[in-house]
Amino acid sequence: MKMTMAAAASFMLCALFFAGSGGTHVEPTTEAVATSEQVPSILPVCKTVGGGSVFFDVQFCLEALGSDGRSANAGTDYHTCSVIAADLLTANATTTAAKIAGLLLRDRGGKGGHDDATTTRCLRSCQALYGGVVRRPQQSGCAAAVRGRRSGEATRCLEEAASAAEQCEDGFRKSKVASPVTMENDDAFKVAKLAVALLRMAS
Repeated sequence: MKMTMAAAASFMLCALFFAGSGGTHVEPTTEAVATSEQVPSILPVCKTVGGGSVFFDVQFCLEALGSDGRSANAGTDYHTCSVIAADLLTANATTTAAKIAGLLLRDRGGKGGHDDATTTRCLRSCQALYGGVVRRPQQSGCAAAVRGRRSGEATRCLEEAASAAEQCEDGFRKSKVASPVTMENDDAFKVAKLAVALLRMAS
C-alpha cells in the first residue's frame, strides 16, 4: 500500500499557503495554478493529527487518506477519516500476509543457509503476527469497531495492529537479517497510528 502522492500534496500545501497570504498579489505564471478543488478537503484534519505526531506526519496522512476516493468529500469529518484509515490498515495487513506467505513458499526451495533459515524464522513470526490482525472476525475487527464508534475496542485493536507490524520488523533487526517487508511494516504501523489519532478526534 505504498502511497506516492508526495509531489502533488506538497504542491497543494504551497497553493494553500499562497491562497491565505492576505492581500499579497502573485502574478500568474505559465505553470499550472492549483484551484480550490485541488486542495484536499482533508488537509485541516491531517494538519491537526499529523502536525504534532511522533508516528507520522501531515504528508503521510494526506497520501494515505488521499489514496481512498472517499476522502474527497470527507472534509473535517474525523469519523469518516478514521474509517478510511482502518480500512486501509485491513487492506495492508491482508496484502502483507499474502506477501509473507508467498515469500515462505518461495524460500522452501532455497539453499538453506544460515541467513535463509533466520529469514524464514522471522517471516514465520511475522505470519503469525499479521495473521492475528487478518483473522479477526469481520464483526469485531478494527474497521468494524471504528464504524460502530466502539472507541475503546477500536483503539485496542488498532494499537495491537501497530504493535504487530513493529514486532515483525524488530524480529529482522534483532536477527541481523534484511527484512523483505520493511515498507509494508512501516505503512501498517503508521496507518494504524493515524487511525488511532483520527478516532480520538472523532470522540
